[in-house]
Amino acid sequence: MASFSFGTGNAAKLLRLPLYAAGRIATLVIPRGDVWVFGCGAGIGDGALALHRVAHLAGHRTLWLVRSPREEADARALGIRTRKRDGLRGWWATARAGVIVVTHGLGDVNRYGSTDGFVVQLWHGIPLKRIGLDSPVTAQVPARLPGARLLRRLLTVAYRGAAQRIRVLPAASHRSRGRLESAFGLGEDRVVVTGEPRVDVLSAGTADLRRLAASALLTRTGPLLQRQRALLYAPTWRDGAADPAVPTAQQWVRIVRMLEQHDAILFIRSHPLGEGSYSPPWSSGRVRMLSSELLPDVTPALPRVDALITDYSSMAYDVGLLAMPVVYLAPDVAEYGRERGFYGRYEDVAGDDYARDWDAAIDQLDALLGDESVRAERSARSAALSADMHAHRDGRNAQRVYQAIRARRIPAPKGER
Repeated sequence: MASFSFGTGNAAKLLRLPLYAAGRIATLVIPRGDVWVFGCGAGIGDGALALHRVAHLAGHRTLWLVRSPREEADARALGIRTRKRDGLRGWWATARAGVIVVTHGLGDVNRYGSTDGFVVQLWHGIPLKRIGLDSPVTAQVPARLPGARLLRRLLTVAYRGAAQRIRVLPAASHRSRGRLESAFGLGEDRVVVTGEPRVDVLSAGTADLRRLAASALLTRTGPLLQRQRALLYAPTWRDGAADPAVPTAQQWVRIVRMLEQHDAILFIRSHPLGEGSYSPPWSSGRVRMLSSELLPDVTPALPRVDALITDYSSMAYDVGLLAMPVVYLAPDVAEYGRERGFYGRYEDVAGDDYARDWDAAIDQLDALLGDESVRAERSARSAALSADMHAHRDGRNAQRVYQAIRARRIPAPKGER
């Protein structure tokens, strides 16, 4: 089982209620300064890094709150000033911040210092599965807890209250904006169609430069020749449960044979909060783990990927910016739909031909890699999905988010006045 689920996470939040209350009282009297504080649940990357670059170049004082020595080292390698998220200094930095930038939740920074702060919630992908207030798992608690129904109501109220702290929430498109407004209980004055900073890296610069930079990231796992195809399997998180699509031993044999036939490498990107036995039962250089420890932010590596395999990941919307073909592998659509829910029908995204198991997925991948007409058709389908969900594709989403922040509250840095 995985190390985290909504149920266990929410139970921990309930135990921390006195700390939330103490933090709220303190931040009501502590004046806020002009420092921009950043945090990201995925590490030093994602939309937070893109917006940090814009704010820093504009002359704002910035500070990244880190959770581990690895994050601290990654930040300092980029010249980013850091402070530990937890403890008194992390709380004080958050309580004094003029702008608080997060990508997952207020726990990206010090959660007890965010009250009355100017919160920018960048989020981490266009929602396909229901999130926030739209999802029943958001307020889930272990059934064994006394008064579980009352606790769920309390968590829902708390979540809605925390969401009201958000002052700017970027959306990729008007279609995506409606989902975010519903999920966070916010109006259109706070959810703005600027495009997502996290995907600027897929549009900025030339295609050759993007591919070269992405190749350097993927070679962290070992050599990757220019002629070799790169496939990425990115299953989404299942709230603590193992991925039901983990291949059997016989399916691993078929997968590796298919990879050898087409001279391809399969990179497996398990969700940071999930678990699953994704390695073949024997050593194979054709299958490589691309963990979040090795590569915290996978988006910059996408330009070197030739095809994506996924189930419900928002990455399916993002790779369309590259016209990347997608093979959908989802054995538990009905169950996942009941427990989590989708925005619209799953088939509207994946089509009616999505694979229900690895055997069907292997057949589709074999056709995709071996038949140019199949590859072209799937590429066109991917690009059309992206065009429907991404209003901007000029690599300037972070700049638009910055302007939205400035327009709502923040004065210009001293050097610009």
